[in-house]
Amino acid sequence: MNKLVISAAGVALVAVTLLASPVAVAQDALTMNRLLDLVREGQSQDNRENQQREQRFRAAQSEQQTLLNEANSRKRTAENLSQRLEGEYDVNEAEIAELSETLDVRLGSLKELFGVMQQVAGDTRAQFDVSLTNIQYPDRGEFLEGLAKKIGSSSQLPQLEEIERLWFEMQREMVESGKVVRFTTPVIDAEGTEASTEVVRVGLFNIVTDGKYLNYQPSTGSVNELPRQPEQARFTDSAAQLFGASDGKVRFGMDPTLGGVLGSLVARPNLVERIQQGGLVGYLIIALGIVGLLISLERMVVLGIASRKVSAQLASDSASNDNALGRVLSVYEENRTVDTETLELKMSEAIFKETPALNRALLFIKIISVVAPLMGLLGTVTGMIRTFQAITLYGTGDPKLMAGGISQALVTTVLGLTVAIPMVLLHTLVSGRSRRIVQVLQEQSAGIIARHAEKNRA
Repeated sequence: MNKLVISAAGVALVAVTLLASPVAVAQDALTMNRLLDLVREGQSQDNRENQQREQRFRAAQSEQQTLLNEANSRKRTAENLSQRLEGEYDVNEAEIAELSETLDVRLGSLKELFGVMQQVAGDTRAQFDVSLTNIQYPDRGEFLEGLAKKIGSSSQLPQLEEIERLWFEMQREMVESGKVVRFTTPVIDAEGTEASTEVVRVGLFNIVTDGKYLNYQPSTGSVNELPRQPEQARFTDSAAQLFGASDGKVRFGMDPTLGGVLGSLVARPNLVERIQQGGLVGYLIIALGIVGLLISLERMVVLGIASRKVSAQLASDSASNDNALGRVLSVYEENRTVDTETLELKMSEAIFKETPALNRALLFIKIISVVAPLMGLLGTVTGMIRTFQAITLYGTGDPKLMAGGISQALVTTVLGLTVAIPMVLLHTLVSGRSRRIVQVLQEQSAGIIARHAEKNRA
């Protein structure tokens, strides 16, 4: 059964509760007397609870006072400690300032010396990091870095042993720069495989193995085989000779710029790469030059044979049909009885028949000598168009973007001139041989006509 609970809120709260739960009120508060008894019981219980709370508050108040007193005591102790520490701090600050001033006075010029040492240690470490000797002595970089940091901090000074080691490392670097040393170190070949390889270091300039130049990577501390060796065989041969020599003098292609000249030799394109830079126009120029060269060679051979046969015919008394002069002389033999004018026409006709065979393809060689530089100019123009397109899209910040167009412009011009100049010379040579044969034919024809005319007048 539910019970009706009445607190110290009074009769009004009881009324609200009765309205909210009429069934419960009807069960528990059957009469007004019972309701009055319940109210009195609630009031008496509230009074008891209030008295208990007051007793707990009085007991807690004495405890809080004790806690407050303890807190105040700790506060006074902390304030006293703070004042004492502040005094000690001020005394220490004054003492540190006095000692620092005394240290600066006593150091004097040594302070400048340590500053120079710090700078020298930093510069030396930067030089050692890119030096070939760092392959053999990789631990000196940490020492120099630690020495520079130690000198940079005002609380520490370098020891005499550290100063001596700095001098020793610099002296060793100078000594090693004049040595040719053989040692074994891991080397990464062109295929990316690392293997322990015997190498030869030439001072600070080059490091080689059997016929190959190597490259030192300071960022990774590794030794790599150059992906491409110099095209000139004398350099690789000298590297092989140096690697195989045990004593004496050896001619060696040394790079005094510590890799600059070697890098330019490696990056220099070979003949095939030069031709590829010319693009389609370059290939057309080369094809045209090959055709012109073949035609010129064929003409030189044919005209050379014809010239020898004509020379042989000049020394012979009988006409032969295997050469141009013999065929012209045969026309005279067939027309001995005709008059001079008719003979002259017959001989001119025979010479005209021989001339096309002697001058065949000479005009084509001359055309090639004219067209080749024009095609080179065409390649130059197209290359410059590519260059300006790259400038329009990407600007002039990266020259590599313009290198393709510039290469085509220059290479096609060179190819055009390379084809045109020999073609001009070959055309001159071949046409000279042809004119010589024609001139012999004309001279012999004129002599025959002159003798025939004298004979008829007689």
